Amino acid sequence: MELFGIRIDPVTRAEALDQIIRACQDQASLQVITANPEIALAAKEDPALRDLINSAGLVTPDGNGILLAARLLGNRLPERVTGIDLAEDLCRISGQKDLALYFLGGKPGVAQAAADRMARLYPGVRVVGSRHGYFRGHEEEVLADIKAAHPDILLVGLGAPAQESFIRRWQKDLAVPVAIGVGGSFDVMSGQIRRAPAIVQRLRLEWAWRIFSDWRRLPRLLNLVRFVGAVCREKVHRRR
Repeated sequence: MELFGIRIDPVTRAEALDQIIRACQDQASLQVITANPEIALAAKEDPALRDLINSAGLVTPDGNGILLAARLLGNRLPERVTGIDLAEDLCRISGQKDLALYFLGGKPGVAQAAADRMARLYPGVRVVGSRHGYFRGHEEEVLADIKAAHPDILLVGLGAPAQESFIRRWQKDLAVPVAIGVGGSFDVMSGQIRRAPAIVQRLRLEWAWRIFSDWRRLPRLLNLVRFVGAVCREKVHRRR
């Protein structure tokens, strides 16, 4: 599917996970971008970001807004594949598949707290390192730590598009087979923020849960409104 000039791959969660595992086994260099409405809208106005997304090895539909856009534009995406779901799936299978993970991002202490909680939930998980996302001026130290840890998968929670740019710039130098931008996933994985209940997710109202849980997210609702408007204009444009 193409939306605002960016490619979104019609994969299921299981298919995305399988592709990530294969890339680790093949020692490939796979960048995974989980495209939500906000990054899609930003890419619409930013050709450099659009090119970055289109050059990624895997772009998954992150968010019900993307699924809705697909339907409005006459496409079908099988399901949403979010950064948090991929991150937790990888923690669950990392011991079984012998995959080493590195957590980078979040406020001080959050990435390590996420690693500790994942270890309790998924015994055998292999987290070989963690760093918070406030490392301006200490980039060389952070890069050296990642390289020394030799992770198979680097989870980067710096927020979009900073995390995507970081991955694009450094992934090959770090020799990390797979790197995934996971946004604020460490806050949820650490237990500091509660994720919406399963029934709310099934009703596709997780966005509303997030806003009511944290009113500071209210301005992001405006981005969703802008996104829907842009999709409607895109539909009219395609008809012409």
